Amino acid sequence: MNKPNQVKATITIARFSLLAMLKSPTSIVFSLLFPIIFITVFGSINVGKAPVIKLAVAGGSDTSNIVFKAIREISTISLKTGMSAAEQVEDMRKGRIAGVISIVPDSSSSKAPHYSIHLQTSPSAGNMGLTETMIDEAISKIDQKFFPGNASIAALTVTQLPGRVYRSIDFILPGQLGFSLLMAGVYGSSFLLFSLRQNLVLKRLRATPVKRRSIIAGEMLSRLFFHILSFIIMVGIGYYVFEFTLVNGITTFMEMLVFSLFGLGIFMGIGFIISGVVQSENAISPIANTVVLPQLLLCGLFFPIENYPFWMQHFINALPLTMFVDGLRKIAFEGAHIWQMPFNVCGLVVWTFIIVPMAGKAFRWE
Repeated sequence: MNKPNQVKATITIARFSLLAMLKSPTSIVFSLLFPIIFITVFGSINVGKAPVIKLAVAGGSDTSNIVFKAIREISTISLKTGMSAAEQVEDMRKGRIAGVISIVPDSSSSKAPHYSIHLQTSPSAGNMGLTETMIDEAISKIDQKFFPGNASIAALTVTQLPGRVYRSIDFILPGQLGFSLLMAGVYGSSFLLFSLRQNLVLKRLRATPVKRRSIIAGEMLSRLFFHILSFIIMVGIGYYVFEFTLVNGITTFMEMLVFSLFGLGIFMGIGFIISGVVQSENAISPIANTVVLPQLLLCGLFFPIENYPFWMQHFINALPLTMFVDGLRKIAFEGAHIWQMPFNVCGLVVWTFIIVPMAGKAFRWE
């Protein structure tokens, strides 16, 4: 009897396992669809743009003067006219508007026109300090135009150095790549391997002449192909739709893909461990959630970890998802090479040496 070709067997197992994943709604939704939705939503948000502040114009205000026109031209202030006093008070109380502005000419003895500006706010209004600053700046510009001879104690000069624009997608996309890899590695591997063991597929495969390492390699290879497919789709959407930064083009893309193999091995190993220790399929989700949710919330996928207390950041920085996502951002935006990130690489290698032996001990065929 001829011995089976182990390489061919590995590729065959990988091909059918990949087809099973592509036909699985759970794998597609959590590993691909959800990250794409997050990329589309957060990538469309202009983080650098200041929020629009809505102000109602009080009745009797002079809306034809130069001050009103200057305030109306401020892009971050939206003026609403035609509201009654009762409507203004109600909308301000409910936070629908930030305040009510009144602009009327006063009885100044100066030959030049002079106006009184009154801003009425409520505790529900936010950014009113910023509103006052913008109105003061508009008035100062008018003063400089009509009274250029007034002395000033200081002059401001701004110099802008050349550099890349940091968009919201540059922060979000690496996080969603980590999200996809974590979900596919932990949930995908644990549910699939438990199902194969429960249905005695692994037991039957073990009885064939195919070696054990070929069976495991086939499963890992299918995860690799699925990850590469998801990676290409998400980075392609980020790059062509939202101008995601790839500093060195295709070289940066390839380095990100190679770096992601570290995360793939770790998260798949966690899935192997979970599938080996649980006794029923219902127990997979609670255990997987215990591993996944803290990392999703803490590891900088949606907002910087610097927002957390300083004492928590030491713990967060030691998590594998943090190292992985931080490394992707450095490669994509900063143009760092893999060998220029010793902390990220060494940290992921340490996690690999911890997870892989545990996965080997926990893995069961039946």
